[in-house]
Amino acid sequence: MHQQISALIAQLGLKPGDRLHTESELSELFGVSRSTVREALRLLEQQGVVNAVQGQGRFISASGSLRVERPMTKYESITEVLTGRGYAVTSAVLSIEEGTATPEEAEALELESDAPVIRLLRIRYGDDKPLVVSANTMPRETLPGPIDHRDWSGSLTAALAAHGNRVTSALATISAVELPEEWQARYSLGGLGPWLRVFEVGLTATGRRVLYALDYHLGSEISFSVLRRS
Repeated sequence: MHQQISALIAQLGLKPGDRLHTESELSELFGVSRSTVREALRLLEQQGVVNAVQGQGRFISASGSLRVERPMTKYESITEVLTGRGYAVTSAVLSIEEGTATPEEAEALELESDAPVIRLLRIRYGDDKPLVVSANTMPRETLPGPIDHRDWSGSLTAALAAHGNRVTSALATISAVELPEEWQARYSLGGLGPWLRVFEVGLTATGRRVLYALDYHLGSEISFSVLRRS
């Protein structure tokens, strides 16, 4: 429900200080009970999207306007990022393999040296345009079963969550770079301009590191928003 209200904020182009619909109006609009709307609004208040003013209603906050774009402080899977921007998302799996962790992967995932891992390389398309190239590494036990019997085209974080490894936060480093020349040549990705390279380590609620990702986001299409306070 809170995602539907967030989508409404985006659709209406509401800005900081704009008043949001009342509980009764939202209840009628979405065809749900006021208690359902109230719970969703409470969550949006906790997330800082809206501010409640006693006797006056709820208003869009500064961070609420940023969330419409894409706040870098909120963890989202790539599938969520692209669908949230209105793209029809498809994937091309370039390679999937089992192996042992490199020193870099072992350090990032806090694994023993040469621990078994799964590596996945794929391109995520939005409306048939290549938008994200992802290289992901997971500890082998986080996704049990033969890798050949799994559909790797969907959300990787959803697959991890289905096996009790839901990613709730991530440590990320972002920089602007060109796509590696090997990938440009091999996968016909040259001439698309700079990409936002994101090194990211996904953690569960208990702090376990279950995903090491090196993602390249097409710079002309994907952006991040930051809320700055004095």
